[in-house]
Amino acid sequence: MSRISRLPSPLLRAAACTGVAALALTACGSGSGSGTASTGSGSVKVGLITKTDTNPFFVKMKEGAEKAAKENGAQLSTAAGKFDGDNAGQVTAIENMVAAGVKGILITPSDSKAIVPAIQKARAKGVLVIALDTPTEPESAVDALFATDNLKAGQLIGEYAKAALKGKTAKIAALDLAPGVSVGVQRHNGFLKGFGATEKDVVCAQDTGGDQAKGQTAMENCLQKAPGINVVYTINEPAALGAYTALKAKGREKDVLIVSVDGGCTGTQAVKDGKIAATSQQYPLKMAAEGVKAVVTFAKDGKKASGYTDTGVTLITDKAQDGVTSKDTAYGLANCWG
Repeated sequence: MSRISRLPSPLLRAAACTGVAALALTACGSGSGSGTASTGSGSVKVGLITKTDTNPFFVKMKEGAEKAAKENGAQLSTAAGKFDGDNAGQVTAIENMVAAGVKGILITPSDSKAIVPAIQKARAKGVLVIALDTPTEPESAVDALFATDNLKAGQLIGEYAKAALKGKTAKIAALDLAPGVSVGVQRHNGFLKGFGATEKDVVCAQDTGGDQAKGQTAMENCLQKAPGINVVYTINEPAALGAYTALKAKGREKDVLIVSVDGGCTGTQAVKDGKIAATSQQYPLKMAAEGVKAVVTFAKDGKKASGYTDTGVTLITDKAQDGVTSKDTAYGLANCWG
């Protein structure tokens, strides 16, 4: 991780601290959601806004941005919502960063639609805005998108689950994200597509916010509603581990297949340990690093990144299935969120 320093100007400090109740920004002190790459005063200013500063996925994304900023002589300021879904906090962060003079903003939108007006205002002032991981709605609301193909990520674990079930009738529990977030919709739909299932095959669906405790509660609720569940699709690995805890408490951890998306180091270890059958590994560090480079390029020569850049996805499992391309957990642990 690169060394952290404060924004140099008292004026920037004042701007960044506006709305501190909703966001933790660099100049507001040593909050867990803040950080600025240490560079000279004339360097390119880049902003990174994540959904939260506690989810390991976004922690890794921040690490990637900090490293890339240091390598490219950029000054990085960061902010995060207080919780996944904190659109108001992200709006405040955009406004603060624009006021601080950033050349570009990298953002993982908490609400793909509600964030669009704030993004439009930033772009109207000449700020390059790149979405990471989660597309806006419409996707054209930003200059560019660097992300996993989330539909494909869901499809891979759907294909895997179908093959692993070996002809058994599926009774699926879907532990989803939250309404209004495109990444959740894409992964869910991709899973159903890969499995060859429809919503009728989902016997229980619950939103988890991608949170482990909520994932456990959701799984408990689903087991009460539909005790015969044999496949669990989860939006991410924290939700998957919550589901595993609930299943283990009922003595069901051996006969229910859990699949997920993320491929973080903790989640990949959970695959190795047999808690999760398979996961689709994505690469947030690469998303952030490429985003920082794109802003630096824009600042230097005016060339804007555009369109969608697929940052890759790999199915990770130690129980490979015929006809489904995958890599084992040795590969997954060596590349977790790289």
